[in-house]
Amino acid sequence: MVRDQRTNRRIRAREVRVVGPNAEQLGVMSLEAALTRAQADGLDLVEISPMAKPPVCKIMDYGKFKYEEKKKASETKKKQVVVHLKEVKLRPKTEEHDYEFKVRNVRRFLEEGNKAKITIMFRGREITHKELGSAILDDVTKDLKEIAVVEQNPRMEGRQMFMILAPNPKVAQRARELARQQVEAAGKKQEGRPADVKPVVPAAVVSATVVGNATPIASKE
Repeated sequence: MVRDQRTNRRIRAREVRVVGPNAEQLGVMSLEAALTRAQADGLDLVEISPMAKPPVCKIMDYGKFKYEEKKKASETKKKQVVVHLKEVKLRPKTEEHDYEFKVRNVRRFLEEGNKAKITIMFRGREITHKELGSAILDDVTKDLKEIAVVEQNPRMEGRQMFMILAPNPKVAQRARELARQQVEAAGKKQEGRPADVKPVVPAAVVSATVVGNATPIASKE
């Protein structure tokens, strides 16, 4: 059905093919006869195929139909998994403990189903040693190879070199399943029923010096 169906007196055709409230075929009849039939059942006449000849109309409770459509759209939206692109910045001379700390954060981002943008920032004459940035990105790729895939290979943009990592299919599927369980658990809690799974405690917020802007990328299950 189209989003804005003509209903009742808004229907313009003189003759329509009518489908009953239980999907039974009632045949072709005048618009007035179809309206009378719908009114006798206390329902609406709704145009569902305006391009057909004659147009097809169905007798239904239009208000209930719109409510159910809205509810269905709301449930679908709840089940969507929002993937964020989170940025982690490094320097060509990043110290080992700082590197390990940031890689741990990237690992957590990926395990949550997000993507990570690894950026190497060059200052001053550091730009003449791009191989140092490439080496760091190679190290990140190797350290995360069991959970990540390179979605965008390293490239330069001004004085920055970056690449984008995404969770591999197994990790992404696990994150989607976890999100689905959390949605179901939240729904049961609202209904007053015991949840089958325990909600996962959100990870601690990472310091702004580690993570930059997060860009939502819609992803449907």
